[in-house]
Amino acid sequence: MASLLLAAGAKGQRRSLPNATVMIHQPSGGYSGQAKDITIHTKQIVRVWDALNELYVKHTGQPLDVVANNMDRDHFMTPEEAKAFGIIDEVIDERPLELVKDAVGNESKDKSSS
Repeated sequence: MASLLLAAGAKGQRRSLPNATVMIHQPSGGYSGQAKDITIHTKQIVRVWDALNELYVKHTGQPLDVVANNMDRDHFMTPEEAKAFGIIDEVIDERPLELVKDAVGNESKDKSSS
């Protein structure tokens, strides 16, 4: 659910490059076993689905019915569509240099601390 992590990012800082694809979808899983175990898993996945819908509502500003309809099946979006949906704030042509420097700086710090 990377799109949820993207949507839950700091407002104003949620960015996408122009060739990215953003997808939202309902949770999925495969279960086998005894009927009671399958019922337990079914209840859990429905609970997760409801929670995901509420989180997308919170972070995108979309009404619940819009989120639920779009989550019913895999829903692919261009960055512009993801922006209109409220998942991202900006489509950028390239990563700002300070973000690249921060990423490289953090990588070298991680290596030196191990």
